Amino acid sequence: MNLQTRLKLSVMMFLQYFIWGAWYVTMGTYLLQTLQFSGQQSGLAYGTTALAAMVSPFFVGMIADRFFATERILATLHLVGAGLLFYVSTLTEFGSFYSVLLTYTLCFMPTLALTNSLSFHQMTDPGKEFPGVRVLGTIGWIAAGVFISTLGAEAISLQFKVAAGASALMGLFCFTLPHTPPAKLGHKVQLRDILGLDALELMKEKSFAIFVLGSFLVCIPLQFYYSFTNPFLNELGMTNTAAIQSLGQVSEIGFMLIMPLFFVRLGVKNMLLVGMAAWAVRYVLFAYGDAGPGIWMLYVGILLHGICYDFFFVTGQIYVDKKASLQIRAAAQGFIAFVTLGAGMFIGSYLSGMVLDSYAIADATGAAVRHNWYGVWMIPAAMALGVLILFAIFFTYKEEKA
Repeated sequence: MNLQTRLKLSVMMFLQYFIWGAWYVTMGTYLLQTLQFSGQQSGLAYGTTALAAMVSPFFVGMIADRFFATERILATLHLVGAGLLFYVSTLTEFGSFYSVLLTYTLCFMPTLALTNSLSFHQMTDPGKEFPGVRVLGTIGWIAAGVFISTLGAEAISLQFKVAAGASALMGLFCFTLPHTPPAKLGHKVQLRDILGLDALELMKEKSFAIFVLGSFLVCIPLQFYYSFTNPFLNELGMTNTAAIQSLGQVSEIGFMLIMPLFFVRLGVKNMLLVGMAAWAVRYVLFAYGDAGPGIWMLYVGILLHGICYDFFFVTGQIYVDKKASLQIRAAAQGFIAFVTLGAGMFIGSYLSGMVLDSYAIADATGAAVRHNWYGVWMIPAAMALGVLILFAIFFTYKEEKA
């Protein structure tokens, strides 16, 4: 891969995740404080990405991979997405807001897989070259958080306008990307390939079935963090919270670099257990933390993101890669993504909103103005701990000797 291509792919990744990070982190604060949506409505709004994650394999498998050059379909999706994001910024009624946001996420979520596939197609050695390109995506997410905080846009619709502008820029930039023809031009469309159903043969093995079930269950409490950390920090009176939360992505980069050292010492099962435990510890820290003497707990909880994400999600992907044969490896990764980022996160979005409403504290007029965050965070902490215990007891994995 030449330098020009590498630079283009790096810019592509930066913009791809800048767009997402510009609205996803802070949307909860905007919905709860400004639009005064209920917790359940806010949770449903966050669930749009999970619904789209379940639908996007159909789009990528049936259309994008077979009929259109990847760079052109990326351009189209991002340009359409820019218009939808701007329209979202003008809506204040839940029904219309939710419908348009869902339409947008149906455009955006397929682009995650498409940017990866375009990158792989242009690389001579993806194993060595892709991490250096993909890390620009994490940097883009961090930059978005800092930018939104600098603008003071966490509780206003400007966050969606910023994302819309970045999406329009991304759409135009995609026309300059290297030509990448459809990966499966002329191939017969098979539903089982799109759904990754060939991976179901792995479920015959007890340990893999437990891994899938545990991953699904733990993704339910995980969504509490993504949906409501920003409103939580803002309600405590902290400032520049989007920038503060971006420390989690800094931690993610750091732990990604040292993961190989932990793998040698801990192995797959212990890595997964540490990742699950980190989620439970994070929520306990949030439950007891405050903007005063306990502020260190909030920062530690955010910085745990590297362990929470890398040790669980990345280790899980590596485990699936080890268990699946070469012929079904892609199907297996698609299947576990559908179960976790799709089904698990969607249920978590809905449940987290219900929990938030149950711990809302109303003023004399009946309007919810704050929440009992201790009660909110202890529920996902207990859920994550419960899954951890069951996983520790029932999941087995024999480490391969070096």
